[in-house]
Amino acid sequence: MRRSPLYSRSQPRASAAGRPTEPAPAADVPPAPAADRPSRARAAVQGAYGRARRWQAGLLWLAVLGLSAVLYAGTPPPQTPLTQEDIDRAVMSTLGSHVLPSQDTRAYQAIIPSVVRVVSYAKEDKKPADTKKSARKAAPATPPPSDGNRSAQRPDAEGPAKTPQAPGAEPKQARAVVPKGYEPRGVGTGVVIVDEGVILTNLHVVQGADLIHLTFMDGTESIASVTGIQAKDDLAVLRAYTVPDDLKAATLASTAGLGSGDHVMAVGFPFGIGPSASSGIVSGLKRSFQSPEGEQMMTNLIQFDAAANPGNSGGPLINMSGEVLGIVTAIYNPNEQRSFVGIGFAVPIENAAQAVGMSPF
Repeated sequence: MRRSPLYSRSQPRASAAGRPTEPAPAADVPPAPAADRPSRARAAVQGAYGRARRWQAGLLWLAVLGLSAVLYAGTPPPQTPLTQEDIDRAVMSTLGSHVLPSQDTRAYQAIIPSVVRVVSYAKEDKKPADTKKSARKAAPATPPPSDGNRSAQRPDAEGPAKTPQAPGAEPKQARAVVPKGYEPRGVGTGVVIVDEGVILTNLHVVQGADLIHLTFMDGTESIASVTGIQAKDDLAVLRAYTVPDDLKAATLASTAGLGSGDHVMAVGFPFGIGPSASSGIVSGLKRSFQSPEGEQMMTNLIQFDAAANPGNSGGPLINMSGEVLGIVTAIYNPNEQRSFVGIGFAVPIENAAQAVGMSPF
């Protein structure tokens, strides 16, 4: 059987004569087809694009996670709904750390700018009998000559005098000088009902006085005269010749809704001490009272148990809003010590307004 010839790819050895031999022709390697080159470039581009897409997706997820973390950290936790116990606890904590003024304190602060100290004077050479006689006549008191010390002691046709001040200067309290030859006869209380210097007090506080001296709560002093009386209710209307620039009139309140047990306060100058405040309740309405001298019977009075003593006469009886319900006019003294035994009387403000000739409301 015939065999095919086999050829060796190794180079032939040199001949024995030392002549180089001819290299055998190398085997033919077919070149790569031209069509495969674009496909390889396309594959490379697609690989790079795929890697870029994967990087973009990773960065996007990373940004989403970071934003979620920021939003979670900045979102406040859900609040639990408030309960009534929480509200009560907060209120009690506030009340414990901030002490509010009492109802009595607020009432006192509301009325005190309108309270006036009233002192009546008599001439030193006047006999006691003359004083009683003039008291029965209930003649309005007029100021004596001022000795040239204060022009404000003279009534002004246009109203009470104001204290002259330099522009921009601090307000100064006027001082009404009581002339020599006069001595104090008694101390009482008044309440401002018109801010132009109209003051309501008891008639027995100023009756028969030769001079009436007023002291307002800011320290301003003034001489006053009686401009009206209502003897059946023991009331007198005063007009001050000098008043503070910021004088405040009291607020008057109707007694129509007043009843026994309602809280009230009496403000005045008991025994000249004050201003003093005492609180209590209404003990009764439409009471009658006859003065110890038996000269006058007063009716339709408010009975109260707030402490009142000589010097409280003419002062306001107020409610817990600081509004004037009546004018303190008498206390019941079964003993001679002039001490308070828990029974005081006040004229209703409706009656008091009649003495001024104005509606109280």
